[in-house]
Amino acid sequence: MVHDVSLDVSSGERVGILGPNGSGKTTLLKLLAGILTPASGTVTLDGALLASVSRRQIARRIAMVPQHTHPAFDYTVLELTLMGRYPHLGAFAVEGAGDLEIARAALAATGTDGFWSRPFSTLSGGEQQRVVIASALAQAADLLLLDEPTASLDPGYQLEIAALLRTLNRDRGIGIVMATHDLNLAASVCDTVVLVDEGRVIASGPTAEVLTRTSIAALYGIDADVQFHSEAGHLVVVPIGPAR
Repeated sequence: MVHDVSLDVSSGERVGILGPNGSGKTTLLKLLAGILTPASGTVTLDGALLASVSRRQIARRIAMVPQHTHPAFDYTVLELTLMGRYPHLGAFAVEGAGDLEIARAALAATGTDGFWSRPFSTLSGGEQQRVVIASALAQAADLLLLDEPTASLDPGYQLEIAALLRTLNRDRGIGIVMATHDLNLAASVCDTVVLVDEGRVIASGPTAEVLTRTSIAALYGIDADVQFHSEAGHLVVVPIGPAR
């Protein structure tokens, strides 16, 4: 549950939502996606109440990448990616050559075009996550919402996903909002971070100003060293121990 949250995401912005378990990060994403309706307050898209916009229209503007994807059937990578085209199809319509071209381009953008004929279930966790992002890209949405995009991935895949998100934002202008526990992922990808605790925003603003030793101690109860790493090109957070 979230309370009195005010959040404005501009076109092409990269926003990280950080907070401990149960803080309301996923709930906030679902509100932004129109999956949940707020009991009070409003969510708007380009000035229009999200509740008044059809699900099909929302899906053309906003794509959601969940933490885990478990398809009901063993779809191939291409079939799963083509599902992103559904918001653009009419009733009873099937995907055409144009939809196939968009899906293949999305796979290429995520480096997964070589997997197009493989069953989704045969891919590694990192490969599956990139395919799910490809399906979101195939929606041709302006805004990509991601819930813990690197959860359970090894460090190599975590770096791949971070690089992919930066590239998509730079080359396609796609806005990104991610909920994550990974402070270094947020530091490497996001221009802005929002710190959420017990359903309330406790701080928000530019990453370099908000992601500090003091704010991390307040949010997670840990002491952490926060330094700009010249080789990495972004802040690096190193947990040290419980906050003193």
